[in-house]
Amino acid sequence: MGVEPVSDEALPPVETVSRARELLDQGRPFSAHEVLEARWKAAPDHERDLWQGLAQLCVALTHAERGNRAGAERLLERATDHLNTHLARDLDAEPYGVDVRASIACARDRIAAPPADHA
Repeated sequence: MGVEPVSDEALPPVETVSRARELLDQGRPFSAHEVLEARWKAAPDHERDLWQGLAQLCVALTHAERGNRAGAERLLERATDHLNTHLARDLDAEPYGVDVRASIACARDRIAAPPADHA
């Protein structure tokens, strides 16, 4: 049984966040990445670090779920760099309802956690 594909069409920012959250809640971080990546590619320059960082957080979670902790940590650091650049440039720490600092901390905690037993 396949996974329902996500559109590569960029959604408006608030819809992007909502859809990405739904996908994460469904255990589909890579699909959430695809939704965020579409927004990143369509975003104005001043928002690209935000969307790229969020997309990379989701890829980091994907790597962690697949047992690639080193890859997850690398992507987490890249994501953190982009999100910190966004925060340094923009005073809004919760753009479009996303608590950027909490998102980084949540991803860091999930990556540091022992892998779930799939038996």
